[in-house]
Amino acid sequence: MNLKNSLTLIMNSALEAAKPRGKFKSLPKKPKGKLIVLGAGKAGASMAQEFENTYDGPIEGLVVTRYGHFAKTKFIKIVEASHPEPDTNGLLVSNNIFELATKCSKDDHVVFLISGGASSLLTLPAKGVDFFEKQRINKELLSCGAPIDEMNIVRRSLSKIKGGRLAQAIFPAKLTTYMISDIPGDDPAHIGSGPTIQATGLNEDSIKILENYKISINNKLRDIIKKNTLPKLKKSPEYMLATPMMALKKAAEEAIKQDFIPIIISDSLEGESKIEGKKMAELAIKIKKEKKYKDITLQKPILLLSGGETTVTVRGNGKGGRNTEFMLSMAIHLKNASGINCLAIDTDGIDGIEDNAGAYVSEETLKKASLQKMNPMSFLNANNSYEFFKKIDDLIFTSPTLTNVNDFRAVLIQP
Repeated sequence: MNLKNSLTLIMNSALEAAKPRGKFKSLPKKPKGKLIVLGAGKAGASMAQEFENTYDGPIEGLVVTRYGHFAKTKFIKIVEASHPEPDTNGLLVSNNIFELATKCSKDDHVVFLISGGASSLLTLPAKGVDFFEKQRINKELLSCGAPIDEMNIVRRSLSKIKGGRLAQAIFPAKLTTYMISDIPGDDPAHIGSGPTIQATGLNEDSIKILENYKISINNKLRDIIKKNTLPKLKKSPEYMLATPMMALKKAAEEAIKQDFIPIIISDSLEGESKIEGKKMAELAIKIKKEKKYKDITLQKPILLLSGGETTVTVRGNGKGGRNTEFMLSMAIHLKNASGINCLAIDTDGIDGIEDNAGAYVSEETLKKASLQKMNPMSFLNANNSYEFFKKIDDLIFTSPTLTNVNDFRAVLIQP
């Protein structure tokens, strides 16, 4: 088996561990009233499908997912909307989800399914917030390099549904939340901006973040943010179905089967993609040169595994998401180093807004680019990593995976 195929098998093991199949172990009892399933996220449809397959009783509900992430269900309606930039479809379905929540009685039980992507998909502005203004702010947040937790603080401050506000609308019905985490640290309040989770912090935090990234807001919006306070919630059951660490551990199991030594560096790596790619390349070269990682000798191939969510500060007009940019930066700083093979993907199967999941790098990467007279640094500076890897046929395509535990990276260093 060649090394690219080996890494692909390891990647696929991680993706399988991130899916909701067989994960609904603790189910709510049949209520006196209705069991209503609401949800949002890139894994929303697959979670709804699996819940239907697991729960024995009548169900109804509504879930929003990203375009192309549909899964067939019998009783729960699935609606698709735009991600990462919200659209009017998302606005309409978010309003419908909120309306369903407000109509629940004390005899009903609401199951809420949340996964990465829900922040953009549940795009219901707070009273007085213009939808198109919210779109503008979201677009600027995506391009300024802000980490996901800061983006979600801003999003919930502008929202009628995030930051526990959906849970407030569901009351007095019972509530159970099931989550697939795409957040470094797995804080439930940050997964999809926590529509059913008690949030902490002040709305002034949102204003500081906007000011820090020089995203302009008028005085009217500033006042709305200050007044859109977070609700106080009663504690309700929460279950984590999949996390980045679960995916990394499954990948490590597959690596051992292939006689590699897996090392999980972190499940919550953050930072600017091109900088983190440079750091990862430097670490791989150091291990190769010193023939060890800490106290682990390079007698067998060492596989560095990591998750988390890097960011890209957009300065060019190119194509490519954070994982493809991470890989281009790695390729540049590996400088054709022999015996180092790596890949990075977004586990939802869509890196940024392109059709690839990520990219693959080996000692052949820069050689192939040189044959086509391509300047890798020019592509990196233009945020054009997609076109770089497309030209050398090293993009990774998985199609939508119907889950999301954020980035997955595997770096193989041979003796």
